[in-house]
Amino acid sequence: MTKAAEDREKKLFGMIGLAQRAGKLRTGEFMTEKSVKSGRSKLCLIASDASEVTRKRFMDMCRLRKVPVLICDFDKETLGHTAGKELRSSASVEDAGFAGKISQLIEGGNVNE
Repeated sequence: MTKAAEDREKKLFGMIGLAQRAGKLRTGEFMTEKSVKSGRSKLCLIASDASEVTRKRFMDMCRLRKVPVLICDFDKETLGHTAGKELRSSASVEDAGFAGKISQLIEGGNVNE
C-alpha cells in the first residue's frame, strides 16, 4: 500500500470513529435498517464481506429511500473495530458532513483537515 493510500485509510477510519463518538453513526444490521427507514441516514456503509442477502437488502432499501450506499474495501471486523464495536456488516452515517467526507475518502479522494 502506498503512503497516500495509508494516509487516506487512516483519515477514513478516524472520520468513522469521530462520527461514532459524535453519536452520528449507527452500526449493525438492526440499527442501520432503523436509521435508513426513519429517514435519518445520509450514507449507508456495507462491509466487503457482508453476505449477498445483507448486501441486496440494504441496496434495495437505500435505493427506495434515495440513500447513498458504499461497499467498503474493508471487512466486518475492521468496520466494527473502527466504530469501537465487535463485527459489524453495516453502518449508517446520520450527518451530512460526516457522510460527505467519508464517501469522498472511500471513493479515493482526499479530505484536507
